[in-house]
Amino acid sequence: EDDAQNGPDHVDSHRSPAYVISPYTRRAAVDHTFYNTTSMLRTMEMLLKLQPLTHYDATAALMFPAFAAEPDTRPYVAEAPRVALDTTNPPRPAAAANLDFSAPDRIDDEVLTAILWQALRGVPPPPPTRAAFLSPR
Repeated sequence: EDDAQNGPDHVDSHRSPAYVISPYTRRAAVDHTFYNTTSMLRTMEMLLKLQPLTHYDATAALMFPAFAAEPDTRPYVAEAPRVALDTTNPPRPAAAANLDFSAPDRIDDEVLTAILWQALRGVPPPPPTRAAFLSPR
């Protein structure tokens, strides 16, 4: 999931992963219950004995199926990072030095996309596909 605050964009907005990390989490379980962001909020409110803030979280589904009745305090084996976390980022491209991030929508999307593509994939982006609608004369 990308960002839930401004509607769907390039990521399917119908699914947002939620990680429940607790000794009360059911281990090796996948919960297919429908939740939304207010479900998470309502569950936290219930655990902290707080009243709902609005009718949205008051009526949200609680995340009970994600939890077990008894804590499981067995240690777990942490997965080693697949990316070195102690390396320095590569130098910023010269083109990025002139981007204005002082306010939203002040930068050219195509320029930023090209910079990010190059940084993540190591090669320049392919030329954009242009479509034209022509009518016969």
